[in-house]
Amino acid sequence: MPAPTEMNTPAPLLTMEGIGKSFPGVDALVDVDFDVRRGEVHALVGENGAGKSTLIRVLTGVHRPDRGRILLDGAPLETRSPAAAAARGISTVYQEIDLIPDLSVAENIFLSRLPTRFGLIDWRRMRRRAGEALRRLELTLDVTRPLGSCSIAVQQMIAIARALDVRARILVLDEPTSSLDERETKQLFAVMRRLRGEGLGIIFITHFIDQVYEIADRITILRNGRRVGTHRAEELTRLQLVSTMIGRPVDELSPAAKTASAAPMTDAPPLVEASGLRRRRVVGPVDVRLHRGETVGLAGLLGSGRTETARMLFGLDRPDSGEIRINGAPANLTSPRRAIALGFGFLPEDRRTQGLIADLSLRENIILALQAKRGWLRPLSRHRRNSITRQFIKALGIVAADASRPVRLLSGGNQQKAILARWLATEPALLILDEPTRGIDIGAKGEVRRLIASLRRRGVAILLISSEIDELVHQCQRLVVLRDRRTVGELSGERISEAAVMRIIAAEHGS
Repeated sequence: MPAPTEMNTPAPLLTMEGIGKSFPGVDALVDVDFDVRRGEVHALVGENGAGKSTLIRVLTGVHRPDRGRILLDGAPLETRSPAAAAARGISTVYQEIDLIPDLSVAENIFLSRLPTRFGLIDWRRMRRRAGEALRRLELTLDVTRPLGSCSIAVQQMIAIARALDVRARILVLDEPTSSLDERETKQLFAVMRRLRGEGLGIIFITHFIDQVYEIADRITILRNGRRVGTHRAEELTRLQLVSTMIGRPVDELSPAAKTASAAPMTDAPPLVEASGLRRRRVVGPVDVRLHRGETVGLAGLLGSGRTETARMLFGLDRPDSGEIRINGAPANLTSPRRAIALGFGFLPEDRRTQGLIADLSLRENIILALQAKRGWLRPLSRHRRNSITRQFIKALGIVAADASRPVRLLSGGNQQKAILARWLATEPALLILDEPTRGIDIGAKGEVRRLIASLRRRGVAILLISSEIDELVHQCQRLVVLRDRRTVGELSGERISEAAVMRIIAAEHGS
């Protein structure tokens, strides 16, 4: 169902007028106008810290606005809690799926609103309604199976089914494709188009520019808490969108092109060489080697074994077979502590649950790994902690009002920089980066990419994992290609290209 033309535009389903929200020392939203029509996908974009999350939290009742008003179908809307918003038909599916893996699919769909009969849970009715909710999304699934046994993509669909079951009129999708591969993203977009055709208003929050243009009817851009534009997608070029988002020329953010001269000398033994690593039913065999001053990429589709390989190299998971050699000598990576002692650092894919200690301060998160490397019997002095924190806040451009405030209060991009600062403080020999630019804005992506290039020039070995093949092509001197959780190819120098990676991934086994 195409979006209505501007000449015959119906009244918005949802209207937010002059929304203002301030926190101590920060104007998070300043006079923001935003609306959603029936039967449209409206993309909400902007750099981390632009105000997207705050605007959605105001809409869904997490925060109360200081100024402005919200109308639903022309009538004033007050939502004092997410439950109250859901009761009015405003449902949200967040980037980190907020469901319970040990419960069944059906129980997750009806969590907190289980159907009852004579005071008891009506299991038969719940299973029937859960099946109906999934069929609306064209998903056939045993609703009695544990949620945790489903793939991330299927869990995403189940979260949407739960959101729709409350008779949603507005569906907010917050970075729904961040953990999906291309095929799964297309399936999600097919569902979004179907829901749009049913008259649902969809707010789509994403950092993927191509996806904005693939699915969105209109685009609203926020910057520094202000709305800086709302446009029909076909009327705004990608260059205009990016320039408006960041407020400065795009070419300043482009990563340096890969050059053959940037490749390191390889006559010395590799810093790290992993041969035939295998973890039963998880990954393998995998072969990876890294030299000092080299960025090696792990390329492959979702589920190809990239993160599993990184976890073995950092001692989080122990391989069942294979060998790891460091500086030419056999090494036994029995734990992350051992890896840190050897000069390894690891930025995990899920920064919220695996990378940060949310209630600790920015300062405490930055000095955490260095203190662990020194040992708790050699505590860093207060002066040294403060000095290190100031150094990396300045070096990485971390935006924080106070280093003593909890790190959870930072934007996603600044949280990512905080984890990078933690490992840079240890002066690592090897830095493992798992999706370092996922879920952060274009400006922060450019800064992270420039930092990676700078570290490589200083002799740090970098293992880079990214679902964006073009990022690997531009950043890496070698690419190890994984498919079906094993190494299937390697590319180096001028042989590296997106087409070459895709040919290896698509090749038949043994070809």
